[in-house]
Order: sequence, then C-alpha cells, then structure tokens
Amino acid sequence: MNRLSAVQFSAGVLSPRRAVTLEVRGRRTGRMVSLPVVVADHEGQRYLVSMLGNDANWVRNVRAAGGQAILRRGRREPVHLTEVEPDARAPILRRYLAVAPGARPHLPVDRHAPVEEFERIAELYPVFRITTISATPGQNPSTSDLP
Repeated sequence: MNRLSAVQFSAGVLSPRRAVTLEVRGRRTGRMVSLPVVVADHEGQRYLVSMLGNDANWVRNVRAAGGQAILRRGRREPVHLTEVEPDARAPILRRYLAVAPGARPHLPVDRHAPVEEFERIAELYPVFRITTISATPGQNPSTSDLP
C-alpha cells in the first residue's frame, strides 16, 4: 500500500493536497527510498512528522542523510529537513493531527486536546522543518544531488 500511495502522491493524482512522497537515501543500501507522507503547515512553515516515532526507518534515513531529501508532488523539490527541538514540537504535532487523519490512531493524544498534552509526548515524535533547496540556474535537481 505504501508503494501505491507513494506513486499516487508523487503524481499528485487522487490524493489529498498535503500528501507528498518523501525520497531519501537509505542509510544502509544507499538507494533512494520513497514513502508517502503528509505535510503539516504551522505559522508559515512546512513540517514532516513521524507518526511512528523515533524508530521509523525514514527518520533514521533522514538523520543519516544529514537532512537531505526530495519531496515529490508532480515535481521534484530538493529539501533540507531540520529536526525541531522537542520543546517546540507540541503545536506542530497538534496541527499535524488536524491535517493527517491517518495519523490519529498513532499518537496517544486527541487532536482537540490542549497543547500541554502534546508537550508530554513531543519527545517521542520527531518533527522536521522543511526548507526548499534552490537549484542553481539551469540545473535540474535530481536524486544525484543528494549525499
């Protein structure tokens, strides 16, 4: 199902507007790994959240790749993912549950709960701020641009 969703999200066809495909180099194989994710917005920034916590493979891969990745939704967007400190995650986690219904069973807090409840679990759920990497004029960003 993840592969089908990744293809669907990459193409931007029949998928929610916030659904994208994350491509990151695998920490063991060095091959590109693709998976569907949901982008949460908060205070003018975009974020990725690991609904499965610190042990999710994509989180380990992003950390090993120094935050270098590609987001796809119709076009490729080279990005840098910067991990957000746990003490700043709570409002982002709350927003994530508001926009990603599929994540709700994975986080032990109701999406309508006060931010204080999200503060208690923030350390368990990594959050990454998305920064677009501008391509050099005339350059077509690709997976070869990643470490």
